[in-house]
Amino acid sequence: MTPLQKRRHSTMRQGKRRATQRIILPSLISCTNCHQPIRSHRVCPYCGFYSGRKVKT
Repeated sequence: MTPLQKRRHSTMRQGKRRATQRIILPSLISCTNCHQPIRSHRVCPYCGFYSGRKVKT
């Protein structure tokens, strides 16, 4: 059985905890081959190139 809280946390304390939980958008770069926006350090899903080489067929 899990323990129950003895006192209620205030809304200020709850807000402080939730202030650090935010959505961060991924940084996008353009592919060097097809110039589509892709996430950095990943193979391009459109053309299959990574760092100027064909990786995916």
